[in-house]
Amino acid sequence: MNIIGSYAVPLVISAILIAGLFRTNGMFGQFTSGALDGMKVLMRIVPSLVGLITAVEMFKASGALDVLTFSLSPVASFLHLPKEIMPLMILRPISGGGAVAMLDRLLSSYGPNSLAGRVACVMCGSSETTFYTTTLYYGAVGVKKIRHTLVAALIADFCGMVISGIAVNLLF
Repeated sequence: MNIIGSYAVPLVISAILIAGLFRTNGMFGQFTSGALDGMKVLMRIVPSLVGLITAVEMFKASGALDVLTFSLSPVASFLHLPKEIMPLMILRPISGGGAVAMLDRLLSSYGPNSLAGRVACVMCGSSETTFYTTTLYYGAVGVKKIRHTLVAALIADFCGMVISGIAVNLLF
């Protein structure tokens, strides 16, 4: 199985290059125009990302994250989740970078083999930065009304977080 994984990416890249050689239109021109279109979309989104990162940092620095974590600790104990991962549960849908920093802090404080470390790792793998993803994809195509997407995505994140605690408790 490792042999297939080792050769899969080079084979796919080679197949794309060989297919490009046999096409009559310019492969390099199509590549650069696609990259330019992607950069245009990215430049429209970057100001909103900078604002989001600033808001997340202000939320952590103000102490609001600590207050929210303390107030949600009874929910964590009811769901049999370690109270140490509550900041991660709050930050994961908002900021991927903040969640990774929080995961790193959890792993260095409690260790990767602790209950908090295992649940945090599974939680990061089973949830998404919902607000960033929604902003990116809907902003790229110009959708203004997201309707029920955000609610459904946040419910899915919550379910993934709760199930991660249950799975770790059952398996370890």
